[in-house]
Amino acid sequence: QVQLVESGGGLVQAGDSLRLSCAASGRTPSTYFMGWFRQAPGKERAFVASIRWSTGIILYKDSVKGRFTGSGTNEKNVMYLQMNRLKSDDTAVYYCAATTNYYSTIPTSVDPYNYWGQGTQVTVSS
Repeated sequence: QVQLVESGGGLVQAGDSLRLSCAASGRTPSTYFMGWFRQAPGKERAFVASIRWSTGIILYKDSVKGRFTGSGTNEKNVMYLQMNRLKSDDTAVYYCAATTNYYSTIPTSVDPYNYWGQGTQVTVSS
């Protein structure tokens, strides 16, 4: 089992920054990937960014490239998402996710991730 707890969400204005944290515990050494998804009201949960632990490579959703930066610890127990130049379109519940399943490419859909946090709300006012 892997437990994930997100923090760092809040209400900000457009152009501001936030840093989300995901604290992982349990069988974290068994995870291959850890990432962030978000779900806006009335929309499906969507990929934001994910790290492949073995290489440290992070894949980003196109619309956040250059604004969001992910990072993680070597122990695989914390992942961060630094979000700069926030826009109203970034408003959503942000979820941390991890998977103990191996994939040849970084998974960008919901199904491959078998562990999820409870989510943290990010609201960007324009």
